[in-house]
Amino acid sequence: MPPRTPPDDTFQIRCPRLGQQINFSYCRQENMGLPCIKTLDCWYMHFQVVDYLKNDLSAEQWQETFEKPPTPKMVSLAELIEKAQKPASQKK
Repeated sequence: MPPRTPPDDTFQIRCPRLGQQINFSYCRQENMGLPCIKTLDCWYMHFQVVDYLKNDLSAEQWQETFEKPPTPKMVSLAELIEKAQKPASQKK
């Protein structure tokens, strides 16, 4: 059985989203302060990540991160474009 606590920041694994080595502290806050949606998949072999995050996150944060259906790519792109355009239109 894996340990109960996360490894220290010297321990790194390959991130499937970024394609490079990262540590748990990065995964823990990558999603605008919340964990990356892939955190459970990537870290379950290294420590008891589900137990750790369920104790660390509020019920709302857990729901937002791991139980909410993913946003379709086209919707995400449209939201990002809209967000990027707002500062430009505010400067006028």
